[in-house]
Formats: sequence, C-alpha cells, structure tokens
Amino acid sequence: MKKATIIIAFALAAPAVFAQSKPAAAAPTPAPAATAAAAKDADPVIMTAGAVSIRKSEFEAALKTLPAEYQGMLSQPAGRKQFADDFLRMRLLASEGTKAGLQNDPEVINQLNLMRENLVATAELKKIDSGITVSDAEIQKAYADNANQYEQVKARHILIAPKGSPAAQAGKDLTDEQAKAKAEDLRKQIVAGANFEELAKKESDDTGSGARGGDLGSFGHNQMVPEFEQAAFAAKVGEVTPVVKTQFGYHIIKVEAHNNTPLDEVRPTIEKNLKQTKLHAALDAMKENAHPTFDETYFAPPPPPPIPLDPAAPKSDAKKTPATKKQ
Repeated sequence: MKKATIIIAFALAAPAVFAQSKPAAAAPTPAPAATAAAAKDADPVIMTAGAVSIRKSEFEAALKTLPAEYQGMLSQPAGRKQFADDFLRMRLLASEGTKAGLQNDPEVINQLNLMRENLVATAELKKIDSGITVSDAEIQKAYADNANQYEQVKARHILIAPKGSPAAQAGKDLTDEQAKAKAEDLRKQIVAGANFEELAKKESDDTGSGARGGDLGSFGHNQMVPEFEQAAFAAKVGEVTPVVKTQFGYHIIKVEAHNNTPLDEVRPTIEKNLKQTKLHAALDAMKENAHPTFDETYFAPPPPPPIPLDPAAPKSDAKKTPATKKQ
C-alpha cells in the first residue's frame, strides 16, 4: 500500500470521518462524571502526537471509508498499523494547516464543498439504488429475450498447426498447405469411421485438449475465435464440421451437445444488469425532469485553425482600379 495513495484516498472521505454526529434524544442518564468515564472507556484514545489525539471510533470510521481493495490488507495488524501511521500523519498535517488558517483558503473551501456534495450525491445514489427492485418475471423475460447469449456448445477438436502458428509444436514444421492437407485427410478418416478421440490424442497440436481426446468442454459465445465459434454453433449434434481455418491453424470440430446455461447460474448477473439499467434510467429521468440547459458559447467546439497560405502559390498581381490610382 503506497502511503501517498492512502493519504489521497482518505482525504476524499475526510468530511464523513470528521462529521459530528447529532446528539441523541434526551433520556435519563447517570451522573455527568460517570457518563464521561463510561464514554472514555468505550471509545479510548488509541493514538496521540503532540496536540493531536485520535479515538478508536474515529480510526475505525476512517478504515470503513477506504476502497474495498484495501480492506483485506487492513484486516491484518500490520496493515492497520501502516494505515494508522498514514492517518496520524494526515491529522498532523491538517492540524498544522488549521493553525495556519488554510481552512479559510478559497481553494480549500471550494474543494471541501465539492467533497461534501459528492458524498451527499453518493448517499442519494445509494438510496435510489436500494429502492430499485427486479422481479422474477423480469429476470425470466431478460433470460428468454437474450437466450442466444446463454447458448453453449460442447465440442471436441483436432488442431493441425502450420509453422509460425502460436500452437506450432517443435519438430512439426508443416507449411500452410501441408497443414491443411493433413487436416483434410484426418477429417476423411473420421467421417469414414476412425475414432475421433484417438486421432486427437495422437495428432492434435492443441496438446491440452488433445490429451483429453480433443475435449473442449462446454463454451459460450465470445469464448473462441470467431471462425471457430461460428462453425461450432452452426453444426448439429454429432456432426463433424468441415476443416476450419483460424489464426492457430486448421481445426476439425465435432459437436457433442447444444445446451443453455441454466437460469439459476446467470440469475445474479441478469439481476445486476437489470438494476443498473433501471438506475441509469432513473438518473436520466431526474436530469431530464430538471430541464438542463448548457451555455452553448462556452461548450462550443473551438473554431478550426486558419488555413496557412501556400508559400509556393503565385502572388496576386491585381492592378489598381482607376478609383485607386494616384492622382
């Protein structure tokens, strides 16, 4: 964790950390001295430096403001101690800046106002988001409307890679023509009854799937290179495709099943996407209902630069008119 990163990240959240909580409603309380002692025990000072003291509640509130990627590290004592050092340094800097009156600097005030508005806007966004619901019927409709996205193919393949292919194997220096001819010959053998799995184990230059008899398992759209995907999804179950050329070489594909990813597996993703769509629609509607206007002069694109004169162009030889002649 870089110290500068932590300081900057915390600075963005500072207003939330230093905001004073509203007092609770009046209620019967113990004597003032007992109450103060109890509060001090429940929220002890855990760091001091000069005039700066930091209580447990302040520090833990600061921890919660940091991005999720830091939380795992901060759960460890060493990570918390490192952040504590950064947090204390930030508070010392803030203390010195306050002594110098920097809190009254116009630029600092502008930044604080912007940070406050950003935090309030974030809270409002969370409130809107929490009020958005997605019904099971909407999820099922989205699943049905985009069924092709969840289509899967289970297939095997044999790859014959020519020299220069990313999958080319050492000692197999086939030209492109030779690789294609070999693939065509293997396909003829398979169509004639040869065992696909055995040929894949023996001949395929995709050694990973080749060891499994060419088995690629199930895959969806956009998981294979386009030429391979098109041929695999177009083939019927049990069909061996014509030889397919890709950047890796020449493939023989055998399709074993067409199926769909079960709804339960993609339900969380569909629900998340639908909520995002609704959230964006709500934000767009809020903006449109406010009838925004923009200063077109300010936001207009800059005028194009003037076209420079061609130094090679002939100079004008226009003659003076009678009205401009010297009398």
